[in-house]
Amino acid sequence: MNFIQKKKLNRRTVLRGIGAGMALPLLDAMVPAATALEKTAAKPVKRLGYVFMPMGCDHSRWTPPGKDKLDKLSPILSSLAPVKDQVTVISNLELAQAYPGSHATSNSAFLSAARAKHTESTDYYLGTTADQLAAQQIGQSTQLPSLEMSMDLMQNVGQCDNGYACVYQNNLSWSSPTTPLPSEAHPRIIFENLFGEGGTPAQRSADLQKKASLLDFMLADIARLKREVGTQDGEKIDQYLTSVREVERRIQKAEADVADVPLPDLDRPLGVPEKYGDHARLMFDLQILAMQADITRVITFQLARETSNRSYTEIGISESHHPLSHHGNNKDKIAKIAKINAFHVSLFAGFLEKLKNTPEGNGTLLDHSLYMYGSGMNNPNVHDHSDLPILVAGGAAGGMQGGRHIQFEKKTPLANLHLTLLDKVGVKLDSFADSNGKVDGLFEPLSI
Repeated sequence: MNFIQKKKLNRRTVLRGIGAGMALPLLDAMVPAATALEKTAAKPVKRLGYVFMPMGCDHSRWTPPGKDKLDKLSPILSSLAPVKDQVTVISNLELAQAYPGSHATSNSAFLSAARAKHTESTDYYLGTTADQLAAQQIGQSTQLPSLEMSMDLMQNVGQCDNGYACVYQNNLSWSSPTTPLPSEAHPRIIFENLFGEGGTPAQRSADLQKKASLLDFMLADIARLKREVGTQDGEKIDQYLTSVREVERRIQKAEADVADVPLPDLDRPLGVPEKYGDHARLMFDLQILAMQADITRVITFQLARETSNRSYTEIGISESHHPLSHHGNNKDKIAKIAKINAFHVSLFAGFLEKLKNTPEGNGTLLDHSLYMYGSGMNNPNVHDHSDLPILVAGGAAGGMQGGRHIQFEKKTPLANLHLTLLDKVGVKLDSFADSNGKVDGLFEPLSI
């Protein structure tokens, strides 16, 4: 078998080009001879990701109809069918510290489970978020300890909850109670942070004019490396580079499309796809590349900020999301909210399918990752933070038993789930925020 190599490549091997470096996915040649499959299977890389859905949901269309087994998916979750066996929905989790209910605290408490200091000034105070506790341990051996991503390109200072600083709505991740970590929504900037030399927007634009593709300057390194590895590793390199080229092509196409717009668009910088769905899929693909190359193992992604006035015309919703969320029990508005919810979930489902179809070691990227998806709000009409829409995906290699619906009989802190997921990726804590235990059954066989 071709994984039996005399030579071992370093896991941090990169392809060097002019002013750029690119890490590689896990290859058999990076594992000691004759033990590649065993070691990869026995100790896979642990990854933790979070995807935030804004402004709650239509709970009646989110909650699966069955108990224990996830035999039937709800309308909002129906797109998860291809990966249902690696998805668990968890009901009756709450964010007690997010009350009194608000959009700001829905976002700020999602990963911190902490109470935000009521202030509109710079003396804001929250808590260290779960992703950053993970980054402090499993993120220290990678190029980026964590990656913070979002879909909103501007920080709308004038559109925040009264009484709360805008940082509470604009940032999911906090490395300390006083240090929010800004997220990036521009795919070109993220791509170059992962694989390029960075620089100002003007420098990046000038650099793009000098070179058609980052990879063109790496062909010699690629050819040399492929001579040093086996056939199977060579195929992995080709597959990975094809994926990188596809992401880069889509970024460049988006740049060209935006450049053709005759009027200036200050809210949509160079290189951002015009359609929300195209933008989101590109951001998810960048996460896959970052994980394949082991550039980071901790990722947060905000699908939209709270109080977002984005409309989703591509799915037939012309009204703004935030006004719709205050539906006043209007059935038509609630149905539109559910349609937005289902659209967001479908984008996440497509991402999970790609993870499932991306081999890594003796498994897949989905096997070796844990992702939590959900919102810090249930019914947006009343700013409710109980019975949150939450699901967990992936983790088969770590023993997560998917295809189930866990329903707690009484309100249970979301912090319990955070504590459980942190423990599973190697972050051992006695407690987290207002936790009072761990989520039993998430990583044990279903017994009914």
